[in-house]
Amino acid sequence: MQEIERKFLVKESGYKTNAFKQTRITQGFLNTHPERTVRVRIKGNSGFITVKGKSNQSGTSRFEWEKEIVLAEAEALLQLCETGVIEKIRYEVKSGQHIFEIDEFYGNNQGLIVAEVELTVENESFLKPNWLGEEVTGNIKYYNSQLSKKPFKDW
Repeated sequence: MQEIERKFLVKESGYKTNAFKQTRITQGFLNTHPERTVRVRIKGNSGFITVKGKSNQSGTSRFEWEKEIVLAEAEALLQLCETGVIEKIRYEVKSGQHIFEIDEFYGNNQGLIVAEVELTVENESFLKPNWLGEEVTGNIKYYNSQLSKKPFKDW
């Protein structure tokens, strides 16, 4: 239940040609407390509820628990979420032994593109694709829970 990931800005759209999957995601937050977040997500035709803990000092790891829920339940829970729904298309791209998840945001976060790679240990090496830009791991303004409150259009 430990999530270890690094996060990067994306500097060009080359990832789209290598994507093996793309999925529309709508998500909201029932709780955006700094110590924990509770997220409701619709990913394609599936619903999920996720609890995330506070990140460690480097911002690379934190507690994460996720459970698939019925789509109708996710739709109902989205109506209870705090203001600021996140809308994005997630592209999945294989790079070496890892899969990058690239989120292209819409709505109030239009223009922001962020890539994440999940790791098994914090210092794990990985192949960096040429479209990968500046690392923003641990920068909370790029957390979806913060983008829901202070969207990219307001920066």
